[in-house]
Amino acid sequence: MENISSHKHFILDGFSELGVLRPILFIPYFIMFVVSLSANSLLLYVVISQRSLHSPMYILIAGMACVDLSLPLFFVPHMLLSFLFDWRGISLIGCLIQMHFIHLLGAFQSTLLLWMALDRYFAICMPLYYHERMALTRFLKFIIPLVLRNVFMVSLLVSLAGKLSFCFRNVMNHCFCEHMALVELACGSIAINNLVGLLTVFLIPVADFIVITASYIAIFSSVLSSGKSGIKALHTCVTHIVVMSVSLTIILTAFLSYRIRNGLPEAIRVFFSTMYLFFPSCFNPIIYGIRTAEIRQQIMNTLKCFQ
Repeated sequence: MENISSHKHFILDGFSELGVLRPILFIPYFIMFVVSLSANSLLLYVVISQRSLHSPMYILIAGMACVDLSLPLFFVPHMLLSFLFDWRGISLIGCLIQMHFIHLLGAFQSTLLLWMALDRYFAICMPLYYHERMALTRFLKFIIPLVLRNVFMVSLLVSLAGKLSFCFRNVMNHCFCEHMALVELACGSIAINNLVGLLTVFLIPVADFIVITASYIAIFSSVLSSGKSGIKALHTCVTHIVVMSVSLTIILTAFLSYRIRNGLPEAIRVFFSTMYLFFPSCFNPIIYGIRTAEIRQQIMNTLKCFQ
């Protein structure tokens, strides 16, 4: 076994079932890419340029826009070139780098939703202590441990994948380097990779979702007990919940499409795997821009200036 060489080059063969129709996918994905870049850039510009939006809630929304702006950059350009020019190859190093940033930024999408939930919890349940709790020096105790958790778990996940030998196939039915898609090509034991993958899922999105759910239960209990005075404060919570619900629905659909393979076309599974990363990057800035009155007003003012 020591003499068997390990593949250092891989083929991303997503949507290959479409044959000559595959290049047509360039059009919808390119439109979504432009929407994602434009909407998130505009949202970031508005929050950064307007001092009235320099409060914790809007800074966290800008953080989400930054993640949503960055995430597609690590896989969509390569995917578009693959559709247009049939450039499907990627090196092992390039695959691991792409995997690291996709999973790391995906983890921060979940963690930012947690920080937003904490922000709304302090604003609604502890309004007198809100500014004290959300002061950077106090809020760092919620930031640093979660940042270290995300970086450590994703780095461990990717480094273990990089140590595997790939002596069988080198073709992934995917449009980007996803952890399990690469690990399944290994010719040795992948038990530790599966275990770390499950731990990563439990310690990041599942743990974040538990804290988020507990926060919103406390928020809704507080609003219901306070009567009409809390209804206005609940508006921003609903926006966060809409964003979270859409993200979770797409992630769950993508997850189930991998587990329920019988009778499900491969192209559909690959489509869901791209959408769970790509769709939130298009949807989030639009929903925040529409539903958040202060941001919507500043966006309208900014667009008027360019006319």
